[in-house]
Amino acid sequence: MNDFVLDRRLEADSLFVADGPLSQVRLLDDARYPWLLLVPRVAGLREWIDLDGNQQRLLLAEINQVSRLLQREPGVQKLNIGALGNIVQQLHIHLIGRREGDAAWPGPAWGQGSAQRLQADAAAERTAYWRQRLR
Repeated sequence: MNDFVLDRRLEADSLFVADGPLSQVRLLDDARYPWLLLVPRVAGLREWIDLDGNQQRLLLAEINQVSRLLQREPGVQKLNIGALGNIVQQLHIHLIGRREGDAAWPGPAWGQGSAQRLQADAAAERTAYWRQRLR
């Protein structure tokens, strides 16, 4: 994990929250949704199947932990979990809390409208909030 480098697009579009056992947890910089990313800290990783069995189990545990936290967020009715990788090929898992009537409902959140960037104070508040919840 020493040679891990975060893809520049993920770095530009998200905010660091915390390091989990395997993955970096990041908040997508979009005020429209509670949207977190898990990025395994493994150099050159592109696909789930490139992880060994122990890494897959760790990532699954991280997905479950973050999903449960998102599910408890006010207004969240549905979770969207995905790893597309068509544009950013570095393996990263999207975890999005969805609700009826949100900006993309009922369609996918990906590629719908423009991200509404968080103001600096809101970004700091949300990252601190998620950091606390992940303890």
